[in-house]
Formats: sequence, C-alpha cells, structure tokens
Amino acid sequence: MPPPSAWPAITVLVPAYLEQGVIADKVDNISKNGYQGDVEILVVADGDPGTAAVAAAAGARVLLLEERHGKSQALNKGVAAASHDLIVISDANSELEYDALGYLVSALLVEGTGAVAGEKLEGAGGELAYWRFESWIKRNEARLGTTLGLDGGLCAVRREAWDPIPADISNDDFWIALDLMERGWSVGYEPRALMTEPSIGAFNLSWERKTRVLGGGLHVMWRKRRLLDPRRGLVSAELWGHKLWRSTLGPLSHLALLGVAAGSARRSRTARVFLAGHAVGAAALVAQEKGVSVPLPGRVVAQVLYLQIVAFGGMRRYLRGDRVLRWDKPAR
Repeated sequence: MPPPSAWPAITVLVPAYLEQGVIADKVDNISKNGYQGDVEILVVADGDPGTAAVAAAAGARVLLLEERHGKSQALNKGVAAASHDLIVISDANSELEYDALGYLVSALLVEGTGAVAGEKLEGAGGELAYWRFESWIKRNEARLGTTLGLDGGLCAVRREAWDPIPADISNDDFWIALDLMERGWSVGYEPRALMTEPSIGAFNLSWERKTRVLGGGLHVMWRKRRLLDPRRGLVSAELWGHKLWRSTLGPLSHLALLGVAAGSARRSRTARVFLAGHAVGAAALVAQEKGVSVPLPGRVVAQVLYLQIVAFGGMRRYLRGDRVLRWDKPAR
C-alpha cells in the first residue's frame, strides 16, 4: 500500500510498570523512528512514580495511575487519554525497527481495518524459530482476510474500533483481536513493522509468563466461545487451528501418542525413534537450562517439547481459575 499523502497524527501508548531502567531508551526509540506525522508519546505508569518521572524527563507525556491496575486496565485508561484517534501500543522493553510506525499506520488506514499487528522477534535459537513460525501463521491468516495474532509488543488500533477490555482479562492483545473480529473489523498484519525483544531469560520467569499467557488465553476463548461455532467462518477456523488445538487438543493428542509409542517400542522401530527424539529434546532442554551450548536442531526440538509441557501448565492454571491480572515481574 502506498504511504498516505498526509500522515495522520498518532499516539504511541506505552504501558509501563517497573520500567525505570528502559523507559528513557524507549521514548528515544519512538522519537527517532522516522514517522512523518505528529507523534504523541504517552506513557501510562501503572502505579509507578519512578518510571513516570524518568519518562517525563525523557520528553513523554505521562499518565501516572495512583495504584497498579494491571496492563489491560492501563491500556483502557491510556486509550481514553490519548490525544489522537490512531493509537500504536508498544511494550516498554521492545525496540522498534526504523519506520515501524509508518508501516503500521499505512496498514491501519485500509478501510475496515480495526487493528494491525506488527512482527515480533524474541530471543534466539528455538525461541526465535517459534516466533518466526508464529509470523508465518499470521501472514497467511491475514492473506485470508484477518488474523487473531495481535501482539501487545507492537500493534496499532483505531479509537473508533476500541471497546474497553473487561476487568477479568489479562491477555489484552488476544481479547482485542477477537473482540474486533466479532464486531466485524478485520485485523491486519504488517511484517515490515518489526520490533525485537530480549529473551525473558531464566526458566522460572519464562515458565511463569508462558503458562500465564496460555491459561489467560483459554479464559479469553471461553468468554468468546460463540466464535468457535463453525458458522462464524474464518474466525472459527483460526481459533480452532491457531489457538485451541495448539493449546489443548494438540498437546493431549501428543501425550496419548507418547503412550502408544511406549507400549509399541519393543516391536516398532518407528516408536523407538519417536521416543528417542523426545529423549534428545529433553536432554537439550536440560542442557540449555544449565548454560550448555546446543546445536540449532536440538534447540528447536527442545523448544517444541517445552511448549507442549507449557500447554499442560497453562491448562492447569486455567482449570484452577489462576488468572493473574497484576503479575510479579522483575524491574528493568
């Protein structure tokens, strides 16, 4: 799509909690992104005066919430306070590639588009391979008309399409995508709008975040369960294929297949190879946790195995009603 003849003014909304060490760099990254229209940088400091002070000193407009509300409600307050009708949402620790804002806005101006997802790359090895696979899915969903793969690290929304996120929702980006699609808006995908994030690092932090996100996603799907009806068309197909199968039925089928392979190992070479592959993946996962360098194929297998295990952790959290709206996080 060609760039607009007159670039509209935008608000870049950054929800932030315990981001005192990175927020000034984030403001600078946005300021130098090359967008040709007016840019308001709005930092919503979620009960965090330290981050608010650093952001203000860096040149951002700051909305300081008196107490912590959690990301979803911080976004609600930020959208309500934004000065402009086109709003880019971006995490405080993500780095935008040059002109990411321009690519997002160009895609958002397509008629009927309520939001646009940017492309996220995080970590290295198996983790990076996972995000590239996610990008491939989003790209192909968007070619069909809409994608549910919105990521809060970088996305853009129209204020006219925004409905406030309910108070019990922790997966803000997934809710936004489904809510827009349910109301007839499409969600675009712009792979040239690229942002990168460092890996979350430690195993316990990764496990906590991934199981929380998966459990919260199951809650979103339950709240939006009418969209699973096949009569909903594309939205239903994407929900079943992109989310529900991968987070529940797929891992359960995988576990059942492991049981079948274990019972057939003595008489089936295929079963033995299948089990050996899992043993290699488990060994690679343990080795990575201990800081041992693992070849790329081993890292990819380890990542696949890890995500299957994470799915069971997420299902357990969902079934227990463990929905964390204000999660613990390290200061950055």
